[in-house]
Amino acid sequence: MEKRFESYARLAAVVLLLIGCFYVLRPFLAAILFAACVTISSWPLYLLLLARVKGRRVLAASIMTLSLVLIIVVPLALVTYNLADDVTRIYEQIRTRIDGGSLAPPDWLKGLPLVGEALDGYLRRLGGSREELLDLAKSMLEPARHLLLGGGMLLGSGVAQTSLAVFVSFFLYRDGQALLRMLAAGMNRIIGPKAPAVAQTVSHTVRGVMYGLLGTALAQALVAVLGFLIAGVPAVPLLGIGTFIASMVPVGPPLIWGGAAFWLFDQGRTGWGIFMLLWGLLLISGVDNVVKPLLISRGSNLPFLLVLLGVLGGVLAFGFVGIFIGPTLLAVLYSLLLNWAAAHE
Repeated sequence: MEKRFESYARLAAVVLLLIGCFYVLRPFLAAILFAACVTISSWPLYLLLLARVKGRRVLAASIMTLSLVLIIVVPLALVTYNLADDVTRIYEQIRTRIDGGSLAPPDWLKGLPLVGEALDGYLRRLGGSREELLDLAKSMLEPARHLLLGGGMLLGSGVAQTSLAVFVSFFLYRDGQALLRMLAAGMNRIIGPKAPAVAQTVSHTVRGVMYGLLGTALAQALVAVLGFLIAGVPAVPLLGIGTFIASMVPVGPPLIWGGAAFWLFDQGRTGWGIFMLLWGLLLISGVDNVVKPLLISRGSNLPFLLVLLGVLGGVLAFGFVGIFIGPTLLAVLYSLLLNWAAAHE
């Protein structure tokens, strides 16, 4: 009886300790999870670098950390810094068109079936009535302000979270081999002989999601940014980050580059509008149709619904870095369930 009480007491102490550690680390949980995803994905590259620097772990970890700063933190910080300028520029263009009375709808709008004439008449009436236009602007001002404020706060928190994640990544790189040995020993005691297979599934899935889903999103964003710069579309950093986020789900990027093409047509730049449509159809969407299957086939082929829920739920739970964490966590669970189901058939 006394031994059983002691074992229960030790178990309760361990549970309380874990709960306490969770509450201590909860503010940094998103950064730690993101750092773990990045470290697992880039671990083979770190091992190659470690061999090149003859086993000097601190030097190799420092080089990897500096690379993450240049690849992740600096671009995100620049986008956040330029966001206010881009929003101000767009606002000034809209106000100039309102003051100049140049808000007439394009001629092709009237030719749209069913709704074309109604939309054309409403927009022409709206453009000719300054009072009605101001009332509409006032009704949209508060929601737009909240949306922009929320987007700015999300990007700002993303800079802070990614900076902390990069800092944590240094220690994960430096002490990663020792941590792997500790995790392997712990998993062997908890899971048993299947621990190596579970660890391989987790690492394989994390790399597959990061290389496939997120790597493709980055590639699409870079291709889209190049097209926006060539066509002379304004607010390129904002559109680039929008393309990156929209690339997480199917049919997302056409909403961005299609809107850019619409703006070019509306400005009378028909040639550049056609160029933007062709660039989006052939190159931006081509990245999704060609590159993603090649990359994501190395990892978990996550269903569309889980991708969507992972992105949205990840942002709600972890902020900006939840874009990365959400799909990765769901992909790991999905792969483990598939392996478990296959093993019990």
